[in-house]
Amino acid sequence: MTEPQLTATAQDYVKIVWSATEWSDAPVTTKRLAERLGVSAPTVSENVRKLVAAGLLDHRPYGAITLTAEGERRALEMVRRHRLIETFLVTHLGYGWDEVHDEAEVLEHACSPRMIDAIDTLLGHPTRDPHGDPIPTAAGRIVTLDGTNLAEAATGRWTVARLSDSDPAVLRDLADLGLTVDASIRVLGPDPSGGIRVETDEAADIVVPPATASAVWLVTQGP
Repeated sequence: MTEPQLTATAQDYVKIVWSATEWSDAPVTTKRLAERLGVSAPTVSENVRKLVAAGLLDHRPYGAITLTAEGERRALEMVRRHRLIETFLVTHLGYGWDEVHDEAEVLEHACSPRMIDAIDTLLGHPTRDPHGDPIPTAAGRIVTLDGTNLAEAATGRWTVARLSDSDPAVLRDLADLGLTVDASIRVLGPDPSGGIRVETDEAADIVVPPATASAVWLVTQGP
């Protein structure tokens, strides 16, 4: 029997709750969801109430909003859809990595499970999207990345593992600076301007502004 399809609103809520905690320990609150979704707090409260009743979210008054086991399963379905579509758009349709997020936000609701599986097969079952984010498997398994934000990284050699795709302008800035996924860099330390000094293959010594640095996650290369 075909599984009931969630509404686009429910899909957005479970995905955003999951994504909000993928790279942050900050609790998901009504205010935080309202800011991410661009809607009013009362609208979020009403929708959260409905999703709690549907068994997808847990929420106690004045507490954090969390996913149930079923909510997490549904959220990972949406994350898988989004990241596979982004990968397809970049690798097969010529989109830039700074252009795909908003397009995928629309398409993820329209594609059937069969189409998503076909895209996955066509792409050779990729494990990361163009921004370095891990792609869940069809079974809902995901390999989480224990990354360090560039703004907090110690001096030394690192590899760029993931870039936040929330702001296309920041992605373009990162590309101009040579900070792309899998790039090898050396963090040199804080700059008096407030940014982070970094040495890359393309530039001997650059300064990454604070807002741009916060969009970069690294994994260590060792000494």
